[in-house]
Amino acid sequence: MPYDLTHLDAREDVVAYFGYGSLVNAHTHRTHVVHCEKAHLTGFGRRWQQRSDSARHPVSFLSAYHADMAIDELSGLLIFDHVHNLPAVDAREHGYDRVRLDRSQLRLDREDAGLPDVAYYVYVARPPDDGGPRHHILQSYLDAVLQGYLHQYGEHGARRFVESTAAFDTPIVRDRASPLYPRAVKLAPDEVDLIDTVTAGLNHVDGFLAQ
Repeated sequence: MPYDLTHLDAREDVVAYFGYGSLVNAHTHRTHVVHCEKAHLTGFGRRWQQRSDSARHPVSFLSAYHADMAIDELSGLLIFDHVHNLPAVDAREHGYDRVRLDRSQLRLDREDAGLPDVAYYVYVARPPDDGGPRHHILQSYLDAVLQGYLHQYGEHGARRFVESTAAFDTPIVRDRASPLYPRAVKLAPDEVDLIDTVTAGLNHVDGFLAQ
């Protein structure tokens, strides 16, 4: 039975934020959320970029960026959460700013439901300093993201994620055996095969490259 979103309408104790990366994977959530819905966001693109904050390794993370409202759309997960959980989500998304969205920028994947009247947000990464070391994508981070898209949108959704995300020429460090990503997930054998197939043409490396 589909969740009745009218239960959330005008509730001041509930907010929603749009996930377009690891937040698409419910296994990475660290709060007890109210509900999740497949959804699509207009006016933003998605790219890999260097972290703006100091980190142990020169790693990339995913960011949304303002793009053409008419042609750009991101598929992801709309997460309805308790207002009192927002500080914890903000802490998880350190290096990002929480940006308010207009409800007209969002549409649900299922057409039989409307968006409730609550506050909507998306997390946008802060720009990095110029001249930093070469940054890298962690395979363990990418695994978490792609597992989420496989669960929500199937193999087509995972392929679409790769095709629609900018800066995928960034080197991908093979850290699956010893994950560096703090919210690493466990993959089933068929998920490993699918993810490796979807990312076969990308630049995988065995360690962090020198500047």
